[in-house]
Amino acid sequence: MVEQGTHKPLAGGSNPPSATSPPDPLASLAEAVLRGTDGLAVPHDGPLVLAVSGGPDSTALLHGAHRLVLDRTRGWSITVAHLDHGLRETSQADASHVADTAASLGIGFRTERQDVAALAHSERRSVEDAGRQARYRFLDRVADEAGARALIATAHTADDVAETILLRLARGSGLRGLRGIPARRGRVIRPLLGERRGSLRAALDAAGIGYLDDPTNHDAEAAARNRIRAEVLPALERLNPRVVDALQRLGELAADDDDALDAIAAAELTRRRTADGIDWHHPPVRAIGRRVLRLAIGEPAPSAERIESVLDAAEGPRGGLVIELGRGRSASVRARVIVLGVRSG
Repeated sequence: MVEQGTHKPLAGGSNPPSATSPPDPLASLAEAVLRGTDGLAVPHDGPLVLAVSGGPDSTALLHGAHRLVLDRTRGWSITVAHLDHGLRETSQADASHVADTAASLGIGFRTERQDVAALAHSERRSVEDAGRQARYRFLDRVADEAGARALIATAHTADDVAETILLRLARGSGLRGLRGIPARRGRVIRPLLGERRGSLRAALDAAGIGYLDDPTNHDAEAAARNRIRAEVLPALERLNPRVVDALQRLGELAADDDDALDAIAAAELTRRRTADGIDWHHPPVRAIGRRVLRLAIGEPAPSAERIESVLDAAEGPRGGLVIELGRGRSASVRARVIVLGVRSG
């Protein structure tokens, strides 16, 4: 179902607009996209793939980027990409809505339909995680077709960063989980990370632009995020009206510290590698030891419990232990040396 704008006024909208210069909500969306792309040093031309679900955030990204091209402020060649996850009865109608929006703006459109629920089962992931992985694989394919210079823009906002950090805090995340959402990773850019969701929606409402209401309660993780969005974050904002900014700052500081610790761990791993394995006769502090082991094992990282088991064995009095790390990987500990192995086949 398409959720039509409520036409609520923008901040300060209780005052009548000037008769000579009425506010232009689409210009505000264009300015938001411009701030984000300039901050990420995005080239002024070239292919740009927009990930558009049809919800308010991605609709704001689409209209803001289109306005910049229409005004010739930017010379991007835009493609709208939409993955139908097949999780709801209305998913095909959602894809049609996004296709119609792209067509009305004269923008190229690409879509695919995948059975994400089946994918989650086969890959042993949560539905949300399987959907995320499928979406980025799809976006990569669209970007490959668009050309070597193509960038992928998603519509994550400052609210998404705050919600992600709070969700990870609630689950007992370490420093890495507090990094939030990166503004850029490879060819993926997130130009709206400095914007609030409410401001984007208000601009769409003021412009009379419809967007999809995307109920994401199909997955436990999504339901938990919704509770943070509806209950936890508003409660924190009553304590500190700028809590979203504060959580973004926490994410940035955590990212800096995490990178520094990774650099220390990489140097420590290089120093400890021998022909026999990883020398653990004189263990580093546990915080560095965890990172050394994770770097040595690689992705996907084993669970925190398995990492601790390897470190306990390497630092304990017993030898000859073997700890399974998942995905056919194992760590054996003998005479204070950690040997990593992978089962063949």
